[in-house]
Amino acid sequence: MTKTIIELKNADLTLGQAAASVHVLKSISLSIGAGESVGIVGPSGSGKSTLLMVLAGLERLDRGEITIDGTALHALDEDGLAEFRGRNIGIVFQSFHLIPNMTALENVAVPLELANRANAFDIARKELTAVGLGNRLSHYPGQLSGGEQQRVAIARALAPSPKLLIADEPTGNLDGETGRQIADLLFAEQAGRGMTLVLVTHDPNLAARCGRQIQVRSGEIAGNGAARTAGDRTGDQRVPA
Repeated sequence: MTKTIIELKNADLTLGQAAASVHVLKSISLSIGAGESVGIVGPSGSGKSTLLMVLAGLERLDRGEITIDGTALHALDEDGLAEFRGRNIGIVFQSFHLIPNMTALENVAVPLELANRANAFDIARKELTAVGLGNRLSHYPGQLSGGEQQRVAIARALAPSPKLLIADEPTGNLDGETGRQIADLLFAEQAGRGMTLVLVTHDPNLAARCGRQIQVRSGEIAGNGAARTAGDRTGDQRVPA
């Protein structure tokens, strides 16, 4: 039986105040197994990105519970939550979020140093080489293409060896071919490391490569497909954009 790594129960969240408040998540419950790849899909404004930020520990619930790998995130204070996130959750954003005046190597190593990881620069060098940037270590973000910047961001997310990788529109700022290369990299790393991958995307081809799709509409789960095996997804990687 697959171990459950994410358990969300009756998750409720309202953003904004008074007349400007929006009830974004409405009593959402879901479970995600260790090693799964899950795509969260839905129309703009449906709450899917907010749901992803809750799973990443970047948004706190108003009501409900969220447990990741046996730890109740809703019970942690801000310091405890930041420490847990740094050790267990890697996050990749659409817009890369690299520090412009730091090299690729520094962008990956500095978060490790802040977390008191030994050999931070050795780990960073290894991860950048693994994503195909071993010859770009000393380059700054402005000297890198969009695809290369996203590879740096992926290396940074993978460097702490997280159990959970969260990706918010990871190919949204990239052209079709570069986006496919980044998707190939994400799924290869997820499979090779046995991580859980949860991503939000508007791209149906990227969503189809996931083992399961969760459909979100108006802050509620509208569909929660059954997981497929890797063999079932073999053909998904060849779907043209």
